[in-house]
Amino acid sequence: MKNPRILTDGLAFPEGPVVLPNGDLLVVEIKGGRLTHVAPDGTKTTVADLGGGPNGAAIGPDGAVYVCNAGGGEWGSREGYTYGAIQRVDLATGAFTDLYTHCDGNPLIGPNDLVFDDTGGFWFTDLGKVWGRQEHLGGVYYAQPDGSSIEQRAFPMGANGVGLSPAGDRLYVAETMTGRLWVWPLSAPGTIAGARELVVGLPGYQLFDSLAVEADGNVCVATLMNGGITVVTPDGEHEHVPVVDEPMVTNIAFGGDDLTTAYLTLSSTGRVLVCDWPRPGLRLTFEP
Repeated sequence: MKNPRILTDGLAFPEGPVVLPNGDLLVVEIKGGRLTHVAPDGTKTTVADLGGGPNGAAIGPDGAVYVCNAGGGEWGSREGYTYGAIQRVDLATGAFTDLYTHCDGNPLIGPNDLVFDDTGGFWFTDLGKVWGRQEHLGGVYYAQPDGSSIEQRAFPMGANGVGLSPAGDRLYVAETMTGRLWVWPLSAPGTIAGARELVVGLPGYQLFDSLAVEADGNVCVATLMNGGITVVTPDGEHEHVPVVDEPMVTNIAFGGDDLTTAYLTLSSTGRVLVCDWPRPGLRLTFEP
């Protein structure tokens, strides 16, 4: 990590960075319940007050922003929890709708992260919730952005970060509490072709959060407690890239002309860190 600098601060637990043209950035604020625009000079503007606990975000095929809203009630308390949803946000107006709140009659509990494939469908994860002695289980889903179809693909698991390989034939999912990165082979969009395989499991008390994929296929997983980014090769080799004075690095996104600028959400201190990354990130399907 070279040339680290703080883009902005004062955010209420930022997550879900989405890089826009000219260095503009979108982030969600989980504790603030909103989608926020961050200008290159660090100025913040509210795009939409979404309520709940918005988490992962991505640009869809129609140019709207799709948000995994975990409903609030984070960190072991049910207080303030509404419901889990996939939300569609019109960037021009800030208007938003709940696209999905259920799958097969079962409520979404804590939608967490999402990624679009090149057909316009998207994979998303549900981390679930733990409140006191109760655990509400999450999983992995595949859905269409027009609200026409949502299907469960893996259940149960505490699924967090999600990403696709450069060829679109492998689905990566980070499991938080186990500190494990899993992969499924895909035979077609939205279709899992075999059993999941373990890519890597971290020793000790290290938890996995959201992730992004590099152009060469490495997976960059935000790592909690041992704050930083764990870079994992498809073969499971891994190295830790630390971030000083931040135990809760929750996500990473790539931007810039050559996609070698990394944006990291430092959630416990409410900041976004920007740095020069040694390799280019993978351009997302509907990235501007």
